[in-house]
Amino acid sequence: FALSLVALASTALLAACGEVKSGASNTTGNPIDEKVVKIGFNFEETGAVASYGTSEQKGAQLAVDEINAAGGIDGKQIEVVDKDNKSETAEAASVSTNLVTQSKVAAIVGPATSGATAAAVANATQAGVPLISPSATQDGLTKGQDFLFIGTFQDSFQGKIISNYVSNKLNAKKVVLYTDNSSDYAKGIAKSFRDSFTGEIVADETFVSGDTDFQAALTKIKDKDFDAIVLPGYYTEAGKIVNQARGMGIDKPIIGGDGFNGAEFVQQAERATNIYFISGFSTTVDVSDKAKAFLEAYRAKYNEDPSTFAALAYDSVYLVANAAKGAKTSVDIKNNLAKTQN
Repeated sequence: FALSLVALASTALLAACGEVKSGASNTTGNPIDEKVVKIGFNFEETGAVASYGTSEQKGAQLAVDEINAAGGIDGKQIEVVDKDNKSETAEAASVSTNLVTQSKVAAIVGPATSGATAAAVANATQAGVPLISPSATQDGLTKGQDFLFIGTFQDSFQGKIISNYVSNKLNAKKVVLYTDNSSDYAKGIAKSFRDSFTGEIVADETFVSGDTDFQAALTKIKDKDFDAIVLPGYYTEAGKIVNQARGMGIDKPIIGGDGFNGAEFVQQAERATNIYFISGFSTTVDVSDKAKAFLEAYRAKYNEDPSTFAALAYDSVYLVANAAKGAKTSVDIKNNLAKTQN
């Protein structure tokens, strides 16, 4: 069994990437309590992509615990309101509404995915509450959004990195592109890859979320002349595709985006060999002192290694905590997030 990571960054450092526009909200936002700073979690803790959300919840909670143990924010403890959006976009929107109107949080961390984030941000914006998604990668998601911040790279960047890696590291001249056509995330990576790849795409196949039998497409692919399979999609289907491809004797490298991240991919893809995927964090490379401290603390708390999603959520909470210093309202946090650099 061999699992290889394409490590894009050797540290767990992020930047808040909201494109700051004026006039998105006329509200004064939620006031920050005199004794606590309320932060809402809106994560996919159950459902189709629970691997991402549960990892992010763990990373975010670890950051909260550390900040509170160190004295909190301006002497105030962080109070978490943790809600499960069940990997459903409609539920993500409902959770956002509940967090800002009922719980009166000063900031929201999550959701993990682009679709859920797009659904959740409108209600947060209306209430004047900033939302930071650790891992929503869809291009243009922050455009025109005053209150939305993203903690990671975009899909177009992933497509370019995959193209570069396939061409220059794997020396692949001919590839099969096999894309989740029901996912904006996957389609974004696929488009960027098509635009960047200078070799030949010998087959351009699609599947949709929830599919379980990929034999027909893989049979068409098997007899073609190619050097690698580029597979934009989430771990749920990707793991099954890997298993079925390997079971059919297709042994070429398979390359994916950050959607492959997490132990659940390995569990799904029992026959995973010669697999490469993008990650914003890796436990196997020489990382910074801050990242090493995070890695050790996460292992100590959860008795497992963190995925990139845990690392991104951990940093997202620290970004919010940093922006909450001196803030009186949620709008102040938004303004401070917009000015955050390095």
